[in-house]
Amino acid sequence: MQAEKVHDLLRTSPRMAPDTREPVTGCRQATVGCRKAVGHVVEQALSLCQIGGILGRMPRFAANISLLYPEYPFEARFAAAARSGFSAVECQFPYALPARRCRDLLDRHGLRLVLHNLPAGDWATGERGIACLADRQVEFREGVEQALAHARITGVRQLNCLAGLLPEGADPAEARSVMGANLRYAQARLSPHGIGLVVEAINTWDMPRFLLPTVQEVLHLLDRQQVPGVKVQLDFYHVARMGQEALPLLARYLPRIGHLQLADAPGRHEPGTGRIPFRTWLRWLDAAGYGGYVGCEYVPARGGVGGTDAGLAWMARLGYAPGSSGPSA
Repeated sequence: MQAEKVHDLLRTSPRMAPDTREPVTGCRQATVGCRKAVGHVVEQALSLCQIGGILGRMPRFAANISLLYPEYPFEARFAAAARSGFSAVECQFPYALPARRCRDLLDRHGLRLVLHNLPAGDWATGERGIACLADRQVEFREGVEQALAHARITGVRQLNCLAGLLPEGADPAEARSVMGANLRYAQARLSPHGIGLVVEAINTWDMPRFLLPTVQEVLHLLDRQQVPGVKVQLDFYHVARMGQEALPLLARYLPRIGHLQLADAPGRHEPGTGRIPFRTWLRWLDAAGYGGYVGCEYVPARGGVGGTDAGLAWMARLGYAPGSSGPSA
């Protein structure tokens, strides 16, 4: 009975209008009233959990070794993450590192690779995915095969697909149709190997013309293009940059979210450097029993040796640790 009450509270928490596109100047969150109301729901849900002894599975953290530990070469970041206490890592693109070498580093340091992206075109020249580009479908399929071969060795069980930038003058409906076909192909290839597929929403302030800037638009595409089983990757930073409040999205869509990432805004540094209320958001996930990973995909505010570890103090302040699965108090 307590569990039912908790889920009722979470389902009925206040929601933002789905089409909010207001830029977050200084990371101004959507409305103070909405945040206060959602915070009240979180406190009620947590109280019910504590009374009923049903506090569910807690978020598990993964170090994003593409951004964290920048003072080290990529291969050395596996050891650095393990020294910090992480038991899981994610990255953006692992393909420059041979898959067997990647697996050796994971095994040596007791780490699990939980997520990386499908190949996304020429990142150095500004491409941010090719899934929506009609003239790149052959390349997309080749990228899926490359990712699958890598994943079968490293053991990663989830891959992220980046939609890409809508070309000037292109038809958005056609781009979504192309992406739907590409996602169906990727899912058909990955699913038999137990590998899940997620699609990330990325804000259009950092990536102008990105095809899918909000969680709602990702879900609309998945439903319209009939790609069941593909889930959303929700990054709290991108949600904030689009002027949206994360908790209403979590309350409504949590079963369809396959992976979470965090960074504070403004700045895209560790929690506590901006204005996102991570204590509230993580406590909500605790109450909801989210059992997936939360990727720490942020740029350490302090550069140089030790900058990442110094920045990890945010976890202790919120009652977490890199390798923990929930708050200590």
